[in-house]
Amino acid sequence: MSEQIKERLNALREEFKAGQEILADLDARQGSVRNTLLRISGAIQVLEELSRPEQAEQAVTDFAFSEAQAVTAQ
Repeated sequence: MSEQIKERLNALREEFKAGQEILADLDARQGSVRNTLLRISGAIQVLEELSRPEQAEQAVTDFAFSEAQAVTAQ
């Protein structure tokens, strides 16, 4: 193989490796963003439910009932 071909082959291998590393980083970041969005979505849902008075009252009642059951079970 000529020296020029070897140099080009090495350069392409380095670029390929760098691209793989970038892709792995992007995959990790995507997972992190997905988890963050999931947590935000859950918080939005809770706040929406609490913003409706009848549902907020039901949530408090349900919580109190579950706490009472936990105490009596002990």
